[in-house]
Amino acid sequence: MSIVDRVQFDADGLIPAVITDTDSKRVLVLCYLNREALERTIAEGVVYVYRRSKGQVMQKGVSSGHIQKITEVRANCDANSLEIRVEQEVAACHAGFYSCYYRTWDEKNQAWSDAEERIFDPDKVYT
Repeated sequence: MSIVDRVQFDADGLIPAVITDTDSKRVLVLCYLNREALERTIAEGVVYVYRRSKGQVMQKGVSSGHIQKITEVRANCDANSLEIRVEQEVAACHAGFYSCYYRTWDEKNQAWSDAEERIFDPDKVYT
């Protein structure tokens, strides 16, 4: 029995996965995997996600070259969500930041602001 048979997919056939940096334990991105994405992730050792907006499985970072090499896969107590620890190439966020969680809420101004510097220019990477 493989890991795919030991996790609980939701009614839509998906399981949420928090992708974290192996060394810093920093959250990089939250994504969803279907059965095929999880099978490919485990088999190939790099993160594949199910893109709900496109209805397809895609390798994370394939367009930018910023792939995520898996070091460990963990499940929560109910096996209905995953944490996938990775070695991140360059950055995880398509907006050019290391993590997709680069914004912080500014209560005084009632607005989001960038809490870190952009690592790469998305317009140059995704042309």
